[in-house]
Amino acid sequence: LKQDTLSLWFGDKSASMAKHILCTGGAGYIGSHTVVKLTESGFKVSIMDNLLNSSEKVLPRLQELTGKETPFFKTDMCDAEAVDKLFAEQKFDGVIHFAGLKAVGESVAKPLWYYENNLTGTLNILKAMEKHGCKRLVFSSSATVYRPCEEPIDESKPLGCTNPYGWTKFMIEQILAGFATANPSFSISILRYFNPVGAHPSGRIGENPHGPPNNLMPFVQQVAVGRRECLSVFGNDYATHDGTGVRDYIHVDDLAEGHICALQKLFTMDGGCIIHNLGSGTGYSVLDMVKAFEEASGKKIAYKVVERRAGDLGTVIADASKAKADFGWQTKRGLKEMCESAWNWQSKNPYGYEDGPGKD
Repeated sequence: LKQDTLSLWFGDKSASMAKHILCTGGAGYIGSHTVVKLTESGFKVSIMDNLLNSSEKVLPRLQELTGKETPFFKTDMCDAEAVDKLFAEQKFDGVIHFAGLKAVGESVAKPLWYYENNLTGTLNILKAMEKHGCKRLVFSSSATVYRPCEEPIDESKPLGCTNPYGWTKFMIEQILAGFATANPSFSISILRYFNPVGAHPSGRIGENPHGPPNNLMPFVQQVAVGRRECLSVFGNDYATHDGTGVRDYIHVDDLAEGHICALQKLFTMDGGCIIHNLGSGTGYSVLDMVKAFEEASGKKIAYKVVERRAGDLGTVIADASKAKADFGWQTKRGLKEMCESAWNWQSKNPYGYEDGPGKD
């Protein structure tokens, strides 16, 4: 989107000029793309991140993309004293809370770590916000809070999780709802994401998983650049058009713009807690994604069909009509842009922000 379109979409930039937004986990995949969009929309942005699952090397690239140096605070949200000190020294008008552990499999293996980190960290941030008068929060939740459902999922569908990661998101949502009720001057937005993919069109920032990827697209990308031999497709006997699982994928830049729409909405509110899905409403199968990525990259993606994973559904897609109705957001980028931008990032940065093997 051009700058003038962003200004029209997000309202008058002068309204956001003085607003200082803290992005917790802002050095990560979704956080870094949102920092770019916030800066382009006239916000003053700071990043708080402990760099556990991200890289400090993203910071000069953010400066390159935005023309501004984003203040960075290497702070662990579980360090209550450090979080309080940061809020005492900086005047934040709002927080976008991305920080948290997020690997489903790891959460099953290490549940206490996930509960302690994600819940304690969020409580520390809320206490610091309350103490220092910062009254706007956008929370990065997930579609994993919904019970298994093969119909398009709207915000009224029943909740219930199947792993500790999902339960931490569910519990934080409960905490935020209770906090908003007890503090009527606080405005909170909960955003339930579906499956973010793609990268900034420059190819300078993108998804940079530490260790084996937890999601389909980084796996496909790593096969394309020769880091992995082949993709495992978990089941091809689902009731879908080609038998493989169908999911709702959303371009990370559309997702980033959704955060700004939600944030702008909060600045028009006098309190309350609002909940929205961010997804495209369109489902693509595993093999659809493989084919589209092959077309974008010119590479053949080797894959093998293996057993279904326990608990996987055939189809999971969003109904994101509420976000469009409430703050005018909808996805603007399709499958082609998702795959082309992902390949642009991965081909220019085969090992993400790190140098490949054999380099200093």
